[in-house]
Amino acid sequence: MIEVRRLRVLRALADHGTVTAAAEVLHLTPSAVSQQLAALETEVGQELLERRGRRVAITSAGRLLLTHADAILAEVERAEEAMRLHADGVTGEVRVAAFATAISLLVAPSLAELRETTPGLRLVVRDAEGHQAVTQLLDGDVDLAVTVEHRGSPRADDERLTVIPLYAEPFVAVLPPTHPAARSEAVDLTDLADDDWVMTSVGNPIRDVVLLACEQAGFQPRIVHTSDDFRSVAALVSADAGVSLVPQLALPQRTSAAILPLAAPTPTRRVFAATRRSRTDHPLIAATLKTLAATAADLPLAR
Repeated sequence: MIEVRRLRVLRALADHGTVTAAAEVLHLTPSAVSQQLAALETEVGQELLERRGRRVAITSAGRLLLTHADAILAEVERAEEAMRLHADGVTGEVRVAAFATAISLLVAPSLAELRETTPGLRLVVRDAEGHQAVTQLLDGDVDLAVTVEHRGSPRADDERLTVIPLYAEPFVAVLPPTHPAARSEAVDLTDLADDDWVMTSVGNPIRDVVLLACEQAGFQPRIVHTSDDFRSVAALVSADAGVSLVPQLALPQRTSAAILPLAAPTPTRRVFAATRRSRTDHPLIAATLKTLAATAADLPLAR
């Protein structure tokens, strides 16, 4: 095994011509330089030097080793610089868990922006429903979670996390085009009490919000169909399979379903970013949070 530090000694000797000059540059004694060169010869099993009077000449084997040494030392220097930048928070990887809509609206645009503003950052994105993202964050599987408020959300006084609100969006009614309420200016939830419903699956935070809204309106929805894909929800509603409530920004761009605002009180999806408190001040995480917040501020319903 060849030690890199001995390759540095060989390069210094080649550059400066004498053991004494090489020792001065390397801040070593001449005897230490000689010992390092002798050890290098032992490591490679060949003579690397030959004495010519007071000077030391490098053999053909030594010159061959130097060609490799230059490449090795350049890579070592790059590795040292990369580690320094990583330690300074200039380069590195940030892992983000987010639900699908947030990936489309926030994370993907932020990734594009960060590529320009923070080129040393490598953002790795993981699709995770709201109830999964914080768990992954606390387990150390990701560095940031973009999620929604729900019954399982971390408490405001949870000392493990730093939480940053991003945006809030109202739910809207998604109705079949032939539904009696489809021509209303705003839908009262009580008008949907007798309908079949298309609902997100158990455990999805959206389901909790919708069920609570229906409960406050005085009824329990008759859930017939379930899907966590809002394009599928809109397609089922368009096919007259039932009604649904969907966060406004999660709606597909094209649907034949009727989309109407809800009469007050309107349920709202509140989206936030979270990171472990110990990582809040890391430059790359701070840059990512700042960009996510700026992207959220530009959303149509950010305020």
